[in-house]
Amino acid sequence: MSGSPYAVSAGIAAACCFYIILIMTMMCLIMYSKQRKKAYVSMIVAFLFIMTYEGLNIHFALSPAGSRSGSYSRIADLQIFSFLLLNLAVFQLYRRMSRSSTLIFASLALLFLVPLVSYVLPFGGTGWQKIYLDVYQLGILYAGISFILPRIGQRGKYFAGIGVYFVYAAVGMLARYAGWHASWIDAATVWLPLAYYTIVFLILFERIVELMQSIYRSSITDGLTNLYNRRFFMKQLNKYAEQGVKVSMLFCDIDNFKKLNDTEGHQRADQVLKQVAAIIDEEVSEVGLSGRFGGEELVALIVDKRANPAQIAERIRARVAEETIVTLSIGYSSLRKNGTAEELVKQADQAMYRSKTTGKNKVSPYRTPSSKKEPAEETGS
Repeated sequence: MSGSPYAVSAGIAAACCFYIILIMTMMCLIMYSKQRKKAYVSMIVAFLFIMTYEGLNIHFALSPAGSRSGSYSRIADLQIFSFLLLNLAVFQLYRRMSRSSTLIFASLALLFLVPLVSYVLPFGGTGWQKIYLDVYQLGILYAGISFILPRIGQRGKYFAGIGVYFVYAAVGMLARYAGWHASWIDAATVWLPLAYYTIVFLILFERIVELMQSIYRSSITDGLTNLYNRRFFMKQLNKYAEQGVKVSMLFCDIDNFKKLNDTEGHQRADQVLKQVAAIIDEEVSEVGLSGRFGGEELVALIVDKRANPAQIAERIRARVAEETIVTLSIGYSSLRKNGTAEELVKQADQAMYRSKTTGKNKVSPYRTPSSKKEPAEETGS
């Protein structure tokens, strides 16, 4: 290193920035290979610019004082363009690009080219380019606050990042135009970029976690009702059966659902199905889990030993009859010792079928073949 305290600090800060950016680049490459989301491409491109810039910072921190060339100053301007790309990427993490958003970001990208093109023109050496790019940074900050911030999640982190970058840009302009030179100004220009990239890392990391959770959730739930899908429901039931946990299963079928489909249409039928699913989920959410078995067949698993499956089933039946335009036929059964998940499903299904064939809109328990009479638990109209 050149030996000055500023050069040492600049080199350490640049190395830290480079490392954080490298980690984020690897994260984006992995996520892009899985999701093909355009936001990751924008971030990768921005990160490549930043790593180039920070790599030059490390190089010149290790070089003798005064060895920086004028070309470095122009290359460093790419940091500003990377700031635009990072804002674009954060926006794309949450929103699809509409015509208006494409126009805004495309206009900002074209405006960045103005001083770069001017370097090859006869009037390119007048020195106005740096002033232009300083104002340009303020324009990106304004676009971030007015356009991006209201349309994304993690607004607190994003606003903090905008604030850090604004302070960084303001300190740089004070040093250039007001001639301010102090140790705190040097420290700010060195360490504020690291603070900003740390905030970007937190935004990216949290958004990736959100997306992965969403992907997992969609893989185990039914898209229409938001209840667990049949595959996940059976996986949980098998787990409890293998562990010997005494659970009970409710098997619910919407009465005359095909007729509803035929007379009022699929959209209305889907709306009713979602209403019924919501009621079942509300009633069992604290004592078990609910799922969609297929079509209009909805199921629930009661895992709380203190819960009474007959009472829960009756509450569901009564609420559906009162709050919707359909009724339910419900059957339930409890897992017996050494019983299997498949046997429990079959028993609950048979109990539901008995409700269906003996008047509908009722709750029936499973009866073993040796039973001689209807059990007293059977309820409903």
